[in-house]
Amino acid sequence: MEKLKFTKEINAPAQKVWKALWNEESYARWTESFNPNGTGSAMTSDWQVGGRTIFSDKEGNGMISTIKSMNEPTDVVFQHLGEIIKGVEDTTSEKVLNWAGSLESYHLTENNGTTTLTVQVETLKEWEKMMTDGFGKGLEIVKEISERVDG
Repeated sequence: MEKLKFTKEINAPAQKVWKALWNEESYARWTESFNPNGTGSAMTSDWQVGGRTIFSDKEGNGMISTIKSMNEPTDVVFQHLGEIIKGVEDTTSEKVLNWAGSLESYHLTENNGTTTLTVQVETLKEWEKMMTDGFGKGLEIVKEISERVDG
C-alpha cells in the first residue's frame, strides 16, 4: 500500500472546513475531481464509530467503509472494508482483500482562525495518480468553499 499525504492551509475556522468537507452538497462538489466521467460522488453515513459509511457514485459503484475514530470538528478516520459494483457489495473477494482495511484520515488543526487540513490515505499503487489528482483539485475546492464569506 502507498501512503499519501495532502495538506491545505485554509483561512477559516475548523468547524467551517469540517462543514465544507462533509455537507452533502459541498462533498459532492469537492469530490467531483475523483469521478471526471461525470458520475458524481455522494457519501452516506450514520456518523457512528464502527457504523456504516458508503462512498458512491450515481451508478451505485463505490466503497463500504466504517468510521474508525472521530472527534468533530478536528479528526475523522475511515477504514475501507470493501467495494460496491452496480449496487452489489463485496468484502471478501481477493481483489478487495488487497486493500480492505486501508485508512483515510482527515485532521484539522486550527490556529488563530486558520485551519490546516491534512488528509492521509492508504491506497494501491494503481490508484495513486487518481488520488493525487483528486485530492489536489478537491482540497482546493474545500478551501474555496470554506473561505467564502457566505459559506
